[in-house]
Amino acid sequence: MSYKAVGGQAVIEGVMMQSDKKKAIAVRTPSGEIKVKTNPINSWVKNKHIDKIPFLRGMFILIETMIDGIKSLNYSSDVFIQETGEDEEDAIDKFIKKIFGDRANDILIIISMIIAIILSVGLFIMLPTFIGGIFIKITDNKIILNLIEGIIRILILFMYIYLISKNKDIERVYQYHGAEHKSIHCYESGKELTVENARKFKRLHPRCGTNFLFIVMATSIILFAFFGWPNPFLRIVMRIVCIPIVAGIAYEIIRLLGKYDNIITKIIAYPGMMLQYMTTKEPDDEQLEVAIESLKAVL
Repeated sequence: MSYKAVGGQAVIEGVMMQSDKKKAIAVRTPSGEIKVKTNPINSWVKNKHIDKIPFLRGMFILIETMIDGIKSLNYSSDVFIQETGEDEEDAIDKFIKKIFGDRANDILIIISMIIAIILSVGLFIMLPTFIGGIFIKITDNKIILNLIEGIIRILILFMYIYLISKNKDIERVYQYHGAEHKSIHCYESGKELTVENARKFKRLHPRCGTNFLFIVMATSIILFAFFGWPNPFLRIVMRIVCIPIVAGIAYEIIRLLGKYDNIITKIIAYPGMMLQYMTTKEPDDEQLEVAIESLKAVL
């Protein structure tokens, strides 16, 4: 079997894996069965050849990844709802399906993305810049103020990840996240894809989205330092406008971390790798089995 570049995502009681041509979602149903769904990859980023343009591709790939991630989470949720019979829809779902009919799922994904973006902007852009503005009473050094804002942003990220990890459902998602990494490590090492082999590997991976998050934070600190310290409204606008630039740079760095293994890449990857101790948990054998089934399906 020739080597393929693969990546994945933890979902509800399962794992989504994808290669360049195929995507698979494996979910452990309440009855204990592993249900696997496969689909060919239809990437508009690749179809338009945007993935060949360095720095520009990062933002578009991020958007596409968000859409695919929400679809994968929705599918894993539907598997549980169908098997448990808990198919009652809330008022919002019923209203959207009544108005948009067959396009209801697409509308729900768009709404989910909009809500996620608004919350992200509020939590990781507006809040840090307002808190950072308090420190202007202590120093007027623009570089130091931007550094303080960046540190506040990273601390908010740590706190957010830590708090949601206390939820039992999220903790299981983190376990499947660990299973995803272990199975990919097993495959990349050339060993047979078995639970016994996968169990031996670390649950951290340099191409993880957690690394991407931390590199986005670190890149934003460096980039924003060049924009001075204008009034709060202008600071927020500038940071929102710069999101595609930050995402583009961060994506190229992640690609390099996955491509090269040397002292420099290890130093750059180290903070994000340590953050993965919070976003991954040690999986049990059943969770590893699910991740392996998903990975086998795309290979």
